Amino acid sequence: MIRTFIAGIFVLSLLIPPTPAFSETDAERRTRLETELQNVERQILTQERLVEDKKNQRQSLERDISIIEGEIKKAQLGIQARAVAIEQLSDQIGEKAVVLDILAERLEKQQVSLADLVRKSALLEEYSLVEVMLSKKNFSEFFTDVATYQSIKESLNESLAVLHEIRSDTVEQKNELETKQLTEAEMKRIQELQKREIEVKEHEKAQILTVTKGEETQYKALLDSQRKTASQLRNALFTLLGGGGGIPFPEAVSLAQYASKVTGVDSAMILAILEQETNIGSNLGNCLFSDSHSARPVMHPTRDEPVFLAIAAILGFDPYSRTVSCPIVQNGSRVGWGGAMGPSQFIPSTWAIYGGIVNNGSGWTYSKDVDAIRRINGTNSPANPFNNKDAFIATALLLRDNGANGSYSGDRLAALRYYAGWGGATNPANAFYGDQVMNRKSRLAQEIQILGS
Repeated sequence: MIRTFIAGIFVLSLLIPPTPAFSETDAERRTRLETELQNVERQILTQERLVEDKKNQRQSLERDISIIEGEIKKAQLGIQARAVAIEQLSDQIGEKAVVLDILAERLEKQQVSLADLVRKSALLEEYSLVEVMLSKKNFSEFFTDVATYQSIKESLNESLAVLHEIRSDTVEQKNELETKQLTEAEMKRIQELQKREIEVKEHEKAQILTVTKGEETQYKALLDSQRKTASQLRNALFTLLGGGGGIPFPEAVSLAQYASKVTGVDSAMILAILEQETNIGSNLGNCLFSDSHSARPVMHPTRDEPVFLAIAAILGFDPYSRTVSCPIVQNGSRVGWGGAMGPSQFIPSTWAIYGGIVNNGSGWTYSKDVDAIRRINGTNSPANPFNNKDAFIATALLLRDNGANGSYSGDRLAALRYYAGWGGATNPANAFYGDQVMNRKSRLAQEIQILGS
């Protein structure tokens, strides 16, 4: 849901906010970055409305060039917004690292104090009542020792409680730090994808202007020449990630139309999401479940790994030879989790929602009654994330639940929720994903129509 590049023709000042000449306080810096981010996000929303208005106009050379320029500007603004957000995250990561250092110092001091209390307690416990009676100490001194012993025991308990609290705080701060590092890495990865998208758009714009020389009739001829024929589409392959490979385009259309029929989601929208996920997933590559970098597993150890092992046991495949998406790597180090499966690129915990994998309290198991995909297909076997038909249905179900309704705004929002969750769907910095999906949907709808004719 995240990620020295060539940025196209726009200047680097769009990527890196200017550094103020004066010295800032931490509070001033936070305020400045927040203001910058809000300003850029407003510009993204304005640009988004302009592009949508252009798309409602009759197709023409001027309109399409304006749309391309608008999408380039949106992508540039998205990169600028993300650069500010990454700067904010870097500050927060630095703050978390300082907190962890402070907690480590407190932990060390508390451990020294605890060790001293333990030694004192052990020394007092070595004296028996007989030894005290035979010693030169009077009863007053004896009871003072008893009171001291009780005081040490109480201090020992208090020290243990503080130690546990510090350890708990350290774990919490460490988890928050890792989450922020993952978010930062995902943002940097998205920046790379957006920069590539800008390069493609710039090339597309240059090609159109070169071929057409600004003439509308020449542009129409160019569109006609680029439009695939039914024969070409019948022989084309639709690439699917995660074991699906390339399947004939007519087969992909058929699967999408079936999933559309049972869920109500537009077939072109289903294909657009699968194509987009394949494009993004291919940048993450494929890993085996048993792969390990930085002594950490590929999947999230508590959220996804047990579910994946349960899915493997239920479906009867070897989990250690099955490819899934790789973790996010930043500067040669792992900072996130992989494990997305099959063409729909669902992580195991998400697949469980539609594939009937439930936690019965003692572990993950399969329930036929909650297997929505199996129920739709009417089959006798559990849903399989690596099966194309099941993956198409799972994608359609998630899109439906995310609000896909056939309208431009509804489908675009559903795509954003598919990618960034409900919380991240309205973040202007994620707009590129929804835009790319809707562009794919428009093209695929035309191709489905041509194929059908």
